[in-house]
Amino acid sequence: MGKRLFDMFFSLVGLIVLFIPFLIIAILILIDSNGGVFYKQTRVGKDGVDFDLLKFRSMASGSDKSGLLTVGGRDSRITKIGYTLRKYKIDELPQLINVFVGDMSLVGPRPEVRKYVELYNFEQKTVLSVKPGITDYASIEYRNENDLLGKAENPEEVYITEIMPAKLKLNLKYIEEQGLGTDFKIILNTIGKIVR
Repeated sequence: MGKRLFDMFFSLVGLIVLFIPFLIIAILILIDSNGGVFYKQTRVGKDGVDFDLLKFRSMASGSDKSGLLTVGGRDSRITKIGYTLRKYKIDELPQLINVFVGDMSLVGPRPEVRKYVELYNFEQKTVLSVKPGITDYASIEYRNENDLLGKAENPEEVYITEIMPAKLKLNLKYIEEQGLGTDFKIILNTIGKIVR
């Protein structure tokens, strides 16, 4: 089974299985705060092409205008239901739609916003040679990224100088090792970390 067929099949199965939970989550988001159910953000995909990444909205509408990074428990922009959605990575599940339509893969480097992609060096830009994914080695290693940023005096500086380069190194490791076996391992590891 090729990677694209793998992605289409499992994203479709996921969307069918999660249809009722998605409806429940949508209702809870609408009850909790004003705004839409989904949050769309422009990210950089394969070959540097922009696409709209989908998430369940976990912050007050318009919050991204005051900064692109979220900083854990101290970020007042996150809604009540949003904290739970983020804690268990439920806010990321609408990206199954991105996977099904071909913008993303189930496993691959997490897509970044253009502002930070512009800071990549020549080697780091290799991550743009593959489709971005919902999860990868960096997603597992830095699953508590928001909490790390929440402890930083200057979150953006820490992200740019420490966290982003470390994540890109793990992204490059994935590209070297990519294959369906690696993808299965990462998916199972991701689920295991969330459950634990």
